[in-house]
Amino acid sequence: MIIVLKPGSTQSDIDYISEKLHEKGLKVHISQGEERTIIGAIGDERILREAALAAYPAVEKVLPILKPFKLASRDFHKEDTRVTVGKAVIGSDDVCVIAGPCSVETREGLLEVARSVKKSGAKLLRGGAFKPRSSPYSFQGLGEEGLKYLAEARDETGLGIVTELMDPRDAELVDRYADLIQIGARNMSNFNLLKEVGKLKKPVLLKRGLSSTVKEWLMSAEYILDEGNMNVVLCERGVRTFETDTRNTLDLSSVPLVQTMSHLPIIVDPSHAVGRADLVAPMCMAAVAAGTDGLIIEVHENPEDALCDGPQSLRLDDFSSLMKSLRNLARALGREL
Repeated sequence: MIIVLKPGSTQSDIDYISEKLHEKGLKVHISQGEERTIIGAIGDERILREAALAAYPAVEKVLPILKPFKLASRDFHKEDTRVTVGKAVIGSDDVCVIAGPCSVETREGLLEVARSVKKSGAKLLRGGAFKPRSSPYSFQGLGEEGLKYLAEARDETGLGIVTELMDPRDAELVDRYADLIQIGARNMSNFNLLKEVGKLKKPVLLKRGLSSTVKEWLMSAEYILDEGNMNVVLCERGVRTFETDTRNTLDLSSVPLVQTMSHLPIIVDPSHAVGRADLVAPMCMAAVAAGTDGLIIEVHENPEDALCDGPQSLRLDDFSSLMKSLRNLARALGREL
């Protein structure tokens, strides 16, 4: 249920209603907008129906949330959510660009990429220390050593770092280093992992599963939100179709669709969607035109020697050129980059 409070309701009103809801065994989530405060009451529908919520003096109206995803829904939170990661804000008028190698391979290579993408205008640095791979024989990442390299790159450049968490047992370790914790496409439905990052309260980047619907994706976000972590960024990274000339099919329609269904910011990963460096730039441009809140782009200092996803990684100079084009497009659309 959504409990809409009357204008001018005080913190005492909010606390009183919240306490009463907790006494009934309901979960309480508070969303304070510019004009209204909304309290989300989640739990047994029978209890909700019998709670006489509209009887509280500070309550203006009580509405059911019809969508299966409650906290991710715009019914619960009308305003766009803005997620602060380091010095960057995802979900503002600016397009936030995240760039870096698929995986952290060497200290020197990571620092070279970090310096270059920072100069080109990237706001955050990506790099995997733990890598989920289709083959057990492929490079799996450097683990904590890679996290230390990312932290060093952050200290030097000021870029916040984005890195993937694969295993709940590594949650505390990754939380210690990351500014934005990535949950990869293969783990979108790993509900124990989603609950764990929900408890961490660190911003989370949730990638869409390879064969998942938008509704299933938002339901996965709900697991994180339900643990009290409202700092979730969605990431469209392409879905599996019958097409074989690209790695996946980039579903750009998900950007405006999600924006009508949810208050959560959404960014696009064209690199994993197309799997080809020559297609990354046009898909970045298309994503900005579609209204994305940001981009996550794979960049490598020497793609032909990359241990992971070299064919889809941009060279440093190509990324710099792309950022100039994206900046011009964003300004034409009344945005900044």
